[in-house]
Amino acid sequence: MTEPQVLRREFSLWSAFAFAFAFISPIVALYGIFGLALSAAGPSFWWGFALVFGGQFLVALVFAMLVSRWPLEGSIYQWSRRLLGTTYGWFAGWAYMWTLVIAMATVALGAAGFTANIFGVEDPSGTTLALIALGILLAGTAVNLAGRQALKIFMVGSIIAEVIGSVVLGTWLLLFHRQNSLSVLFSGGGPEVDLWTWLSGPFLLAVAFIGWSFVGFESAGSIAEEVHEPRRYLPKAVLFSLTFIALVVGYSSLAIILAIPDLDAVAEGAVADPVYETLTTALGHGVARPVEVMFVIGFLASFLALQTSASRVIWAYARDGALPAAGVLSQLRGPARIPVVAIGVTTVVGAALFGLSIVAGDIYSLMVNFTAGGFYLAFLFPLIGFLVVLLRRSWTPANFSLGRATLPVAAVAVVWAALQFLNIAWPRVVFEQRYLDWSVWIGIAVLLVLGTAILATVRSRIVEASVIEEVESRDELAGHP
Repeated sequence: MTEPQVLRREFSLWSAFAFAFAFISPIVALYGIFGLALSAAGPSFWWGFALVFGGQFLVALVFAMLVSRWPLEGSIYQWSRRLLGTTYGWFAGWAYMWTLVIAMATVALGAAGFTANIFGVEDPSGTTLALIALGILLAGTAVNLAGRQALKIFMVGSIIAEVIGSVVLGTWLLLFHRQNSLSVLFSGGGPEVDLWTWLSGPFLLAVAFIGWSFVGFESAGSIAEEVHEPRRYLPKAVLFSLTFIALVVGYSSLAIILAIPDLDAVAEGAVADPVYETLTTALGHGVARPVEVMFVIGFLASFLALQTSASRVIWAYARDGALPAAGVLSQLRGPARIPVVAIGVTTVVGAALFGLSIVAGDIYSLMVNFTAGGFYLAFLFPLIGFLVVLLRRSWTPANFSLGRATLPVAAVAVVWAALQFLNIAWPRVVFEQRYLDWSVWIGIAVLLVLGTAILATVRSRIVEASVIEEVESRDELAGHP
């Protein structure tokens, strides 16, 4: 058996933080859910940010402990495998890998709409959007293939653009264009809806939408073997990225809520895009194009982080012999020693999804719905595995540990992630096409059947986890460049 290939460690703590920040992207997070959450529960949906952040911070604490123990490329796949075995880990990574690839395609399609507006294409057709998304996919792939230095430069640029776009614009709106008082945050469903009815219905739906905003902090672990001193830096990157994103998104969302000219019109669905409408009303239509450029930068940065994460999970699988054509997929090429073939696979799959969006109708909504539930499903694998190992008293803590608080934090994190997954996946009536309400379950069923078939063909060839850990440990101790 040949020894696994070794990645170059060219990322610092700042790079890992920037990577996770770009993955979540406050612009993508806010724009993607603001209108949906506001329509679902009114301005009081804003409190959902605090609830989701609290739950996700518990998840992040568990992931920080796991990445400190196992700083391996592939994150969720690697952690789950080492917690409860190869088959368990394989399905964890399978769910995570497909969630990343589908989210990548979804973000590219989202960026396509803004790109069309920037170039003056009004009411673009589905085919036009798919072709623009394909161009974004190819451009993003080129950046990824250029190496880690190009990736780092783009990530830093995106942080600058997004902080300006989120914090500076938010501050300007709060200071000079405030239209509503803070009391709107406590209006709930209005006088005709009692508190419990609002909390158990509209607010839960808003929380399901908000759940999409606070995923991606675990992505710092997806590039673990490319980061210097990962046991020291990655727990910080996981926790800092989630916290910073929560602050930026919560602040920007508050600013927009208080600046909306007509909250009643938004609640009635008369305003299709409350974020864009509020910005142009307050700042004038001259700001429209610069704002859209910042949106595109945010979407592109998120796309790059998603594609990088997906390709690294594929590479980690292939290195273990856990995918068909593993020998080709695990190759590292070029001066930067990056998984070129794995990146190419994400490009091909993304292009196929764009083609499917042309012929199969509203696949975009299907992909958006699945990815939100898919992330929480993937999170549940290592969370449950970690809790089981703790209850068996077989956990060995690493550099980052919560001591006696580890078990209660892990238990509450499992409960939170399970409830949020069920909240997102629950087939409540939201869409006219009923099958879209079942998006998460449809995706799970398809992946389960396909994954079971593929695992059966590769199970006997999967490399023992101890072999990979030994190579990674030698590399880290040697300070491999």
